[in-house]
Amino acid sequence: MLEYQKIMKPRGGSVQEDNNKRLLIFSGSHHTALAENVAKRLGIKLSNTGIEHFANGEIKCHLEESVRGGDVFVFQAHVGSVAEAIMEQAIIIDAAKRASARHITAVCPFLGYARQDRKSSGREPITAKLVIDILSVAGADRIACVDLHAGQIQGFFNGPFDHLIALPVVVKRLKEKYHGDDLVVVSPDAGRVKLTERYASRLNADIAIVHKRRSRKNEAEAIDIIGNIKDKRCIIIDDMIDTAGTICAAADLLMKSGAKSVTAAATHPLFSKAAVDVLSKSPIEHLLVTDTLPLPEVAKNLDFIEVVSIVDLLSDAVRAIYEQTSVSVLFDDLNNQA
Repeated sequence: MLEYQKIMKPRGGSVQEDNNKRLLIFSGSHHTALAENVAKRLGIKLSNTGIEHFANGEIKCHLEESVRGGDVFVFQAHVGSVAEAIMEQAIIIDAAKRASARHITAVCPFLGYARQDRKSSGREPITAKLVIDILSVAGADRIACVDLHAGQIQGFFNGPFDHLIALPVVVKRLKEKYHGDDLVVVSPDAGRVKLTERYASRLNADIAIVHKRRSRKNEAEAIDIIGNIKDKRCIIIDDMIDTAGTICAAADLLMKSGAKSVTAAATHPLFSKAAVDVLSKSPIEHLLVTDTLPLPEVAKNLDFIEVVSIVDLLSDAVRAIYEQTSVSVLFDDLNNQA
């Protein structure tokens, strides 16, 4: 497989600008470091949003440079106070729109409220659609996200939607650490089987599936395993880790069923509540996550948690959007093998 870095031709220096176009990157206050690193790789400075708060907590924004005619990218990870993060991003987008920005892209490394992407029972909202509508009405012309919880969320936006995939970055690191014919890639539930198959094909590994039962919200019980994992090194793949209940229940069951070891990889490290403590007590030997979200302080010094960066992926996507070249070409090798 062509790795991500090989798909993208090396480009040195800053992005190309002409008299009629300017690239500007703004960031909300949630995980500003990621946007700063993307801007640095593109050879530009992160623009200042001038975010302040009124006494009652309302958000005030004043963009501290002209955006007239510019291509504006507004980064915001929907983490911490998620509702505030979304509102803050929408306010920055609205400010850019009213200041005559030529084109506005909302970059959401992690999209909040994405787990309610359909009505699973009566009298429920579809919050993923609601968040997309908020960004759209605020003035976003385009949206870019990394590893959506459900791919169909792309259809909630009536415009270009770039669904970026962290798989090449994660697989590259997994290949450096793990190889051999005793690897098994494990799906923690039935909903992640397709993702698991993609990882397994690139790691030349077999797959297994954990049969999960969710007793109530944020509580999962792993009850059975489909596939041979006895005396195998297992790698559990998921898109996010929230309370860590699902992934730790799967790890416990794998070890009880005869697995040699358990590793886990997930794109988004939400790590809500006591997730880090739960992970520390689990049989997971190595946990690989990306920097779509900031690690909580309690997790930063734990040796078994490793962070791989998606800055190159995001910066090359921003460059492609700005220069009006193909974004999907970054993943042509993945799409051809899907």
